[in-house]
Amino acid sequence: MRKADYLIIGQGIAGTMLSWFLLQAGRKVIVIDDAKPNSASRVAAGIINPVSGRRFEPAWMYDTIYPFAKATYLQLSALLQVPVFTARQLWTVFPSAQMRDAFLHKTTVNDYTELPGSMRYESFLEQPFGAAIVNGATVNLRALLPAYRQYLRTQEALLETHFDVAALEVTPAGVIYGDISVDKVLFCDGVATTMLPFFKTVKFLPNKGEVLMISVPGLETADIIKKGITLVPQDDGLFWAGSSFVWDYEDDHPTAKQREMLENSLKQLLKVPYEVVDHLSAVRPSGNDRRPMVGFHPLYPAIGIFNGLGTKGCSLAPFMAAHFRDVLVANAPLMPEIDLQRYF
Repeated sequence: MRKADYLIIGQGIAGTMLSWFLLQAGRKVIVIDDAKPNSASRVAAGIINPVSGRRFEPAWMYDTIYPFAKATYLQLSALLQVPVFTARQLWTVFPSAQMRDAFLHKTTVNDYTELPGSMRYESFLEQPFGAAIVNGATVNLRALLPAYRQYLRTQEALLETHFDVAALEVTPAGVIYGDISVDKVLFCDGVATTMLPFFKTVKFLPNKGEVLMISVPGLETADIIKKGITLVPQDDGLFWAGSSFVWDYEDDHPTAKQREMLENSLKQLLKVPYEVVDHLSAVRPSGNDRRPMVGFHPLYPAIGIFNGLGTKGCSLAPFMAAHFRDVLVANAPLMPEIDLQRYF
């Protein structure tokens, strides 16, 4: 029987961060992940945005989570020898005079935004109402996730297979999965968690997002460009262009309807031709209150969850994973705002 402290299901940004902090604490973990290509973390652009919504309000706990996230990603970048964290400006194009006025009002109370000294991208973008700068960053998930996966292999901490819930046995002494015996199993597998019988009362609100990978000849920038649709520069010279947001969907595959919607948004933003190179989609895990879901099942304390990070996943994951590590390892109290018990 192979023994460990924790069995972690999923190696997206949630499972990556939680396993990292537990390993750093000297705990033995085994991560189960089948590397599904259209998981939410593998399709996401990895944007860290300090403001939320159309009101340009500072994101929840941003002053705390951002410096912690930056330090964590830089540490992992040094360990894995891949570029992970990049500070970027979000060139935010106002879609209307009303949005411009709302931004001007919020700049008096917001330390993360500013007005540009001069307009950029005049030959590329439709921006009759001007633009603003939001100081954010990106996490290179396409480099981080596979590099960390290789690190898990070197630690003999990765099981590359599809998780089968029918093979999970919860006993008074802990959890058994095949030939693996652990104290706790921690579900970090995004929308797949919604299908598990343990979490039927949890108010998941999964939503589907679709993105295009596009080429824009002549447009070279390190900035994120945002106006209805968001353009994020990629290492190969392409731009991640997305994303859509759909509550009702038949499956997790790309659709012609959402591609048309994305292209209409691109045509309202770009003055120049572009080429669609790829079309991707994924289903995001999220909760009804837009807060992470962290903690333990009230009837099965050996079953835990670290999930529901939503569109702020790259911002939230490092701090929340470190917090959950402290709960697991040092019996620290769990933040009530994220505690799974709110659903029971």
